[in-house]
Amino acid sequence: MAVTVETLDKLERRITLSLAGDVLKNEVDNRLKKLARTVKADGFRPGKVPMNVVAQRYGYSVQYEVINDKLGEAFAQAAQEAQLRVAGQPSIAEKEGGPVEGQLQFDATFEVYPEVKIGDLSAIEIERAAAEVNDAAIDRTVEILRKQRRTFAQRPAAEGAADGDRVTIDFEGKIDGVPFEGGKAEGFQFLVGEGQMLEAFEKAVRGMKSGESKTFPLAFPEDYHGKDVAGKEADFLVTVNKIESQNLPEVNDAFIKSLGLADGSVDALRADIQKNLAREVKFRVAARNKAAALDGVLKAAEFDVPKSLVAAESDRLVENARADLKARGIKDADKAPIPAEMFTPQAERRVRLGLIVAELVKTNNLQAKPEQLQAHIQELSQSYEQPQQVVAWYMSDRQRMAEVEAVVIEANVTDFILSQAKVTDKAMSFEELMGQQGQQG
Repeated sequence: MAVTVETLDKLERRITLSLAGDVLKNEVDNRLKKLARTVKADGFRPGKVPMNVVAQRYGYSVQYEVINDKLGEAFAQAAQEAQLRVAGQPSIAEKEGGPVEGQLQFDATFEVYPEVKIGDLSAIEIERAAAEVNDAAIDRTVEILRKQRRTFAQRPAAEGAADGDRVTIDFEGKIDGVPFEGGKAEGFQFLVGEGQMLEAFEKAVRGMKSGESKTFPLAFPEDYHGKDVAGKEADFLVTVNKIESQNLPEVNDAFIKSLGLADGSVDALRADIQKNLAREVKFRVAARNKAAALDGVLKAAEFDVPKSLVAAESDRLVENARADLKARGIKDADKAPIPAEMFTPQAERRVRLGLIVAELVKTNNLQAKPEQLQAHIQELSQSYEQPQQVVAWYMSDRQRMAEVEAVVIEANVTDFILSQAKVTDKAMSFEELMGQQGQQG
């Protein structure tokens, strides 16, 4: 029998499902008979409980189970016959009026996937980034490595605190003579001149000697992260307990070998840094270009998005947010009142992009090839001391391989969009690139 599909809204559809009453009754009876073999009841041996007792106790739940199963089968068959691509789960409700000619009638309301229409990609304007690792970047990385292994020695009492020194202080701040939260500490350490404290605070401490105390005013910026004190002026009393000068290790054979390089030469160190930075630059450039390409194709595609898919994605983002809070040690994070509506714009973008990517993959044969998967895993593994173990770790798990496949497909789609669009190449400095976080779609 042909399935009648009623259009309710843009993507919303409704079909009527019919279940024969005698078929349902027979299935319920059969399941109750099977259940009776194992049912236990006071006064009866196992398997000897009368059917009327079994039916009284389990009849409703078995009937509910059967109807749900049959409705699922009926809906799947009807959707297949009507060649419908169903998005999300249907909402099924019994029709009013009771059975018709021994048939139970149900309305199934659901959404279908849209026809994804992507405009002319050649009209899209995209800025494609490129960046290289320069000597200055390598120099800065060497300095970071030196700072990670620096030592400190206490300064003579007569010497004041200078940039690079580690100072141990007690401080107390007051606003209008009243202490405020977070404004007091004892034995607090920070490095002068490295931006760990507000510049006004560092300026006051700079030049102070061990055992010295000072009172000074400090104006908190309007955009200060502590909203209670932002834009206000406080008076601070600071006492310096200890001043330590830092000692940076020389870049010699011993230092380089301590980093795990058997070849203790400066050239080997710089080559290793170059390789690692180049890998990071490649990933960041790829992330930036992917975001630019997907932003461009979003503007070229027009179609309605299934609300059910957006709602499901919003719920997933809420759960991710709760998991993040839990990982940060927030109490009762799993019960945090996070409204799903907060994530609706992000969820809609993700769903829309997912449908666009799927369409581009299907129509342009952009599926991930085995050699691409292997190459990507090999590249990921190079950041680790034992690459082959990392390769085996990915290859042994279907979920991890699915994640790799998704990344490769997105890369294929990005390359395809860039090959079709109006592309303007932009050379970025290493500093500019590293200061930006590559956005994921």
